[in-house]
Amino acid sequence: MLLKMVAAVAVTAATALAAQAQELKIGYVNSERILRETNLAKASEAKLQAEFSRREKALLDQEGKLRSAAEKLDKDGPALTETERGRRQRELIEQDRDLQRKRREFNEDVAQRKNEELSAVIEKANKVIKQIYEQEKYDLIVQDAVHASARVDITKKVIDTLNAQKP
Repeated sequence: MLLKMVAAVAVTAATALAAQAQELKIGYVNSERILRETNLAKASEAKLQAEFSRREKALLDQEGKLRSAAEKLDKDGPALTETERGRRQRELIEQDRDLQRKRREFNEDVAQRKNEELSAVIEKANKVIKQIYEQEKYDLIVQDAVHASARVDITKKVIDTLNAQKP
């Protein structure tokens, strides 16, 4: 008798858990798509491009001048004295070091600003995700899952909500 009662309670509990599990509302968000497809992310990319395009052009110009000077030295080298050739080589080495330093600084500045801009986009996206979570009564929303069904993918909803907001 006790065994039948324990079995009945177990079946009832299992049935309740199964029913509760079916009511779970889960969503999935693809962060990469958000960073690629939202107007906010595109505006951030354009802002970075505008901010750094002049510096990048100056670096490319400096690289071109350095390349031309190296070619000129190769061409004029046989006609130059040993002292003059050595002086020009040292100048080219110094110019190359300066260019490499500027290139490193440029890359570091771009990376830092890109991280700042991406953080702002991610912060706004997370607010929208939380808003959707609360309004639509989700139990769980995950980002960047290995596999997710299109049925639970709410990325488009997040993108559309972000795109509807004023920048």
